[in-house]
Amino acid sequence: MDVAQLEKQLNISFHNHDLISQAFTHSSYVNEHRNEVFSDNERLEFLGDAVLELGVSQHLFRKNRKMPEGEMTKLRAAIVCEPSLKGFAQDLNFGAYLLLGKGEDQTGGRERPAILADVFEAFLGALYLDQGFDTALKFLEDYVFPKIQAGAFSHEMDYKSQLQEFVQQFKNKTVEYKIVEERGPSHNKEFVANVFINDEVSGEGIGRTKKEAEQRAAKLAIDGLDA
Repeated sequence: MDVAQLEKQLNISFHNHDLISQAFTHSSYVNEHRNEVFSDNERLEFLGDAVLELGVSQHLFRKNRKMPEGEMTKLRAAIVCEPSLKGFAQDLNFGAYLLLGKGEDQTGGRERPAILADVFEAFLGALYLDQGFDTALKFLEDYVFPKIQAGAFSHEMDYKSQLQEFVQQFKNKTVEYKIVEERGPSHNKEFVANVFINDEVSGEGIGRTKKEAEQRAAKLAIDGLDA
């Protein structure tokens, strides 16, 4: 693999290049090179999984002060699941750097979800061993956390329930949603929703359905309460 190219792409310089090479070495490659000294990425994946869970947990805890434990658990699960990790790896073109056995390579291993998810975690484990948790966290801040803040996983969340749960802590507060505008033709309609807390607009959301617009309005209201 071209370690120098990957380091340039990520703007990260490894002290131990053996670690980064191991992170991208699949077991199928090791099996085809038994006479050479190669180690696959499975142990690094195990470590990276723990680093990822801690990093994401810390981020959610600090950035979503009003989010209940159950919702944080649900959102974290959506972020660290195989489809999401595959997406992170694809965004970084990790598949191009993989060392695969010929058979695995020829049958689409570079695009296989499980392999891509594993290499993302293995890379994180290697980065942690090479430079510590703070550098691993910086990597997540650059490539994972912005997607969380942009709402890439919001389909997993019920922001209306979150907002209602928060408001119920105060006896004198009420929540109400109103569709204030409908745009576009009937086959491609867009809805604008406002959420009111005690008759004051606390968030506005736009969506293809009324429910989607209300959920986005609730998220903006929660973000405002977290600020």
